[in-house]
Amino acid sequence: MSDFFKTVKGISQAKYTEKMSRFLAFVEPVQSAEEAKAVVKRYANDYHDARHVCWAYMIGTERNEYLSSDNGEPSGTAGKPILGQINSFGLTNVVIVVVRYFGGIKLGTSGLIVAYREAARLAIEEGEILECHEQAQVTFTFPYLSMNDVMKLVKGGNVKMIDQQFDNTCSMTLQCDADAMPALRNRIADIDGTSLQD
Repeated sequence: MSDFFKTVKGISQAKYTEKMSRFLAFVEPVQSAEEAKAVVKRYANDYHDARHVCWAYMIGTERNEYLSSDNGEPSGTAGKPILGQINSFGLTNVVIVVVRYFGGIKLGTSGLIVAYREAARLAIEEGEILECHEQAQVTFTFPYLSMNDVMKLVKGGNVKMIDQQFDNTCSMTLQCDADAMPALRNRIADIDGTSLQD
């Protein structure tokens, strides 16, 4: 398993025209399948007058959660070529939507595959690809008396505080690079009175 993965920094788009059919491609970063489906739904609503709204997404650092749709185009001519571009660029946590306005001339199976593939590729190339480090989180409780030691740990660098609650018993959730997590957990365990939550 790699601790690094590639995704897109933000939204990008491109247009591809073939035999008067227009293909509008949009790329967006997402964190989950639910988020990807919400993006698809948004484009389907925004472009409700289009003939087809085809899409594909890939989720997770393992790149094993994915789905694509031809949305009425002949089977395998739209969703698969879009997904193929996600794979070609080695991306994850991304959704690509390609909206087609039919121009009156049929493209045929091979023409559709080329058009959807090219539209997706152009939209990816319009954006910025980021190499990210897989993140992990740990939640722990600690007595108020250990606050100084905990804050030193947080300010020690490469650790991001996600959540904190200060009461009689305090709790905190920290995030860091996944491969640094075992060391962070050990440092937390060394502080008096801490208890790691699994």
